[in-house]
Parts: sequence; C-alpha cells; structure tokens
Amino acid sequence: MSWDILIKNIKGLAQVRDQNVAVVAGRAMAVLPSIPNSYLAMKDGIIADFGSMDNLLFQHATQTIDASGCFVLPSFVDSHTHLVFAASREEEFVMKIQGISYAEIAAKGGGILNSARRLQQASEEELYDSALKRAHEIMQTGTGAVEIKSGYGLTTKDELKMLRVAKRIGRDTPLTVKTTFLGAHAVPQDISKEEYIAVILNEMIPAIAHEELADYIDVFCEQGFFTPDETERIVEEGKRFGMKPRIHANQLHRSGGVQVGVKTKAISVDHLENIGEEEIMALKHSEVMPTALPGAAFFLGLPFPPARQIIDAGLPMAIASDYNPGSSPCGNMPLMIALACIRMKITPEEAFNAATINTAFALELQQTHGSITRGKVANVLITKPIPSISYIPYAFGSYLVSKVILNGKVL
Repeated sequence: MSWDILIKNIKGLAQVRDQNVAVVAGRAMAVLPSIPNSYLAMKDGIIADFGSMDNLLFQHATQTIDASGCFVLPSFVDSHTHLVFAASREEEFVMKIQGISYAEIAAKGGGILNSARRLQQASEEELYDSALKRAHEIMQTGTGAVEIKSGYGLTTKDELKMLRVAKRIGRDTPLTVKTTFLGAHAVPQDISKEEYIAVILNEMIPAIAHEELADYIDVFCEQGFFTPDETERIVEEGKRFGMKPRIHANQLHRSGGVQVGVKTKAISVDHLENIGEEEIMALKHSEVMPTALPGAAFFLGLPFPPARQIIDAGLPMAIASDYNPGSSPCGNMPLMIALACIRMKITPEEAFNAATINTAFALELQQTHGSITRGKVANVLITKPIPSISYIPYAFGSYLVSKVILNGKVL
C-alpha cells in the first residue's frame, strides 16, 4: 500500500479533530486544535492519516510535499455566495462613494434589479464561463466547498438557468457545490409583489424541484423586499418540495428575519448586521446557524454583526463571503477571516472555526468537510512559510496560500 499524497514537516496542522465535531459554539470556538511538526497523508481522495512527525514510520507516497515552515488547514467552506451573475456593478460602487444609499440605488432600478436585467440578457453559456472563472478564483484562495444561490433571474426561465449553471460548476470543478433557490430576492418592476409571490409558489418552486436543482430555499427578509409573513409562506412551500430554508436576515433593519428563520427551522440566518438581545435569545433556543458576512458589511459601510455577543452567549457562528456583484464583490475567505477579526473582534481561532466546521454544518457537510479528520474529504490548503496561524488575518492583504488540494488532488 502507498499513499497518494504525503505532506510532511508541517509547522502546524490546524483544525485537527480525531472525532468528528458537527458544530463549535461559545467558548469552544476559541480552541483550534493543532499538531506541531506534523504530517498528513491522503489516499483515494480522503484523509488517511495524520500525526506528529515523530510517529511517522510509513513514508511511501506517490507525491511527497515538504511543508517546512508552513501551516496546513482544511479548505474553507463558503456557505453563502451569489457566484453566478452576468456583470459587475462598479458604477453603483461609485454612487455609494458619492453618498447614495443602497436603498436609494435599488429604488432607481439599481441593485438586484440591475443584475437581473443583465442576467436575463445573458446566455447560459456566458453565465457558465464567467462563473467558472470565479470558481477557480475562490479555489486558489483556499475554498473547497461553496453554496451558490440563484436570485438574479426573477423569472422562472432565468432562475432555472442560474441554478443549472451552479450545478454545472459542481460537476466541472473540484468544488463541492450546494445550491439555493432565491427567487424571493427582489420584486420585478413589471409585476405586483403578490403576483410575483404567486409565481414563486406556483411556477418556480415546482419547476426547480422537478429538475432537482436546489438543495435549499432562501428569501431576502428585509424592509422593502419580503416581510416575515411572506418569507414564511415561501420557505414553507419550498420545504414541501424538499428545499430546506436559509434566510437573508437583518441586513439593513431589525427585519424579523432571525425570528422567522428560527420559526421555520432554517439551516442558517445570514447577514445579522442589525440584531440585538431579542434575536440572540431566539437563536439560543434553536439549532439555526448564525452566519456573518463581513465582506458585505465592509463594502456597504454597515454595522458589523455583533459576533462577540453572539459567541459569548454560547452560540456558534459561521463566516461566509456573500460573493456577489453588488454588495460583496469578493470571494476571498482569508480576507473575510481578517475582516471578522479586525472589525468583529473575534480571535483568529474563532474565525477559522467559523469558516470551516461551522460553515460545513451550514451546508450539511459536517460529515465530510470542515476539519482534519480521518475519512473526511482530502480538501486542504498549505500556506507559505509564516510564523503562526494568526499571521493569516494579521497580514490581511497578503497572498499566503501556497497550494490547494481538493479531493486529494493538487490544483
């Protein structure tokens, strides 16, 4: 017998879990188990063995990588993205600099409706080609599993088109992809909200379920978009067709999104820029994963989610990128970790737990992703030589990923 890949002389092998851990919460988030001077072996696309170099006896491998001075981590799991879109929106970026608010831009036909117009004009192949480039981009910064939402189609045909592209990304790249139907992202201008909700319920959900295109259903529960009652109606219908809910919650206002997420037993509630004690208490009595999207808060100049209060309340927290053209045009997970540390005042250990184990839970991948555990998928990144794990968020503008291995193969 021989291993496919042996990484040896690792300065620090981080996020090591002998027994699988589904969620890390509260004080436990401050602990990132690591082995210094270690090795990691892979066979047939899974993690076969790891430990201290002092205990490495069997060394025969098809490929051996010397990681002297480097750290090895499980690849990141990005549990919230809008990776499929037709065009960038830098003109709106300039408008924001000039003081025009996100809501004002949306009211003028910008924002999500702007992306929808452009996506409706793009072919499936054009969407696929641009999304494929973004997929390779996020892999190079260490992401190995990703959620991709629809939501820029806003017609049945175009929502289907987006989800087909997302599924193709999962088939054609080493990324593990989970898909989410987000038809309730905004209301098209040529239809009333009630009429559009009827389209979502009666046309979109059955069509998407028929093609088995979505694992999850999401709603932008926010003032000016969809109310908690409307959100509940939509996700409950999605559940009837086998799509589990996850909610865009409390981004711009105290929207009630967290409470409806708890009520509908959502997998996660994402954003959380505007939450208080009431929402934190609701989450404490649930299994819903609170998910922060620091890239969006940074880009839009919003308050950052109160991560310190959430974790100190004994809750878990996840961190995702929200990669999208309007409010977070970046899928770089090391940068999201840095923003979380710098602006949300969480420690590097808490941030790495949030971007691996807890995001794996948020995508129901906790059995296969998110930690260095025997039998899990061999998805890891190797850093360049660095002094410590904390150096990754500290040197926030530096490109510190040396190699990425997904499914046991070096990219």
